[in-house]
Amino acid sequence: MGIVNRRNAVLGWGVWKVAKRFGKQKARAAVPGSGEHAGLNKSAIASIFAALGGALWFWRKKSDESPSS
Repeated sequence: MGIVNRRNAVLGWGVWKVAKRFGKQKARAAVPGSGEHAGLNKSAIASIFAALGGALWFWRKKSDESPSS
């Protein structure tokens, strides 16, 4: 009797369906909704500003470099 048979295939399919549904529920619960805590939090806003600042700093440094030739 092999490890890949119809019974194990059906069992694996069922476990996958249940795990996928459970994962979707957990993902929906983790995302802020339309309640009191909706939208971007302080750490997300700080991360956005830090990324923009780093990009501007890098762009400014690249534009200040003079060609060496």
